Parts: sequence; C-alpha cells; structure tokens
Amino acid sequence: MGEIAGRITRKNQDLESDLPLTISAQYGLIDQNEFFDKRIASKDVSGYYLVKKGEFAYNKSTSSDAPWGAIKRLDRYDMGVLSTLYIVFSILDESKTCSDYLVTYYDTKLWHKDVQAIAAEGARNHGLLNIAPVDFFETTLSIPQDIEEQKLIGKFFKELDCLITLHQRRQ
Repeated sequence: MGEIAGRITRKNQDLESDLPLTISAQYGLIDQNEFFDKRIASKDVSGYYLVKKGEFAYNKSTSSDAPWGAIKRLDRYDMGVLSTLYIVFSILDESKTCSDYLVTYYDTKLWHKDVQAIAAEGARNHGLLNIAPVDFFETTLSIPQDIEEQKLIGKFFKELDCLITLHQRRQ
C-alpha cells in the first residue's frame, strides 16, 4: 500500500471546510448531518483532517456491512473534514494506479485478510479496530501492473454499479 498511496494528515487549520463527513460502508463518504440526522463533529473542526475530492479514507469502525471497516473515496463533495480517527490517503502516481480500480478493490473482501492480520480490537474501543497507520500502509494489494487493465476493471464495475442503481430506481 505504501508504494502506491501516501498518508494525508492535512489539518483544516484555515477552516477551508465546515462540512463534517463520516464514512458509511453503504453510502461512502457522506455529510455527517445527513447520515446521522444531527451533527456529531465538534463545533471547532480546525483540528480535523481536510479531505479533498478523489482522496480516500479508512474508517476503522466495524459493522455488519463492514467487518474490517470501510475504505471509501470522496466523490460527492469538493472537500470536507474528517475526525483524526480515520486514515486518509491519496494515490501517489495516477499514471500507475487507477483511482476507480482502488474504489472497486476496496468494495471487495480481497483486502480483509491483510487488515485482519494487523487488527487488534482494543479493550476500551469495542467495535473500533486498533490499526496503526504505519501498519495499514504495509498491507498488500492485488493490482494489475498494467494501468490500462486497472482502468478497464474500474470502468466495468463503475458502469455495472450505475446499471444496478438504474434498475433499482425502476422497481
């Protein structure tokens, strides 16, 4: 992971955004107010991470939909803020790693085994995996060497998701 992605620890010091985000396994990075019907974030979000469109975040909270947490890309908004409990990262070289492929990859269970190997559930943090960022970036990913193959896979699953959504709306 550390060969293709870099950690982002950019803080919202200049208050560039006041949109508190959360990561939902089902809906991705979403406005916290919309998801919870109330604001969970602090009023002062200057210490939160500033996340920009196209960047990824890992929510280490477990759920029935995401037993090893959820990794999602920010697609809905230009930017937002996330608690420092999340691990935020971006692709280092987009000419070698396709962002849409990573979205597809993290929607599978292929990455669970590596995270499971480094995860320890903290006694006081029930439901929150104890995964250090340094260990997270040591996980191994299955990625085709050929960027064109990554793009085709990413495009295929993106189109399939759109088709499924379209059919669900018709019902």
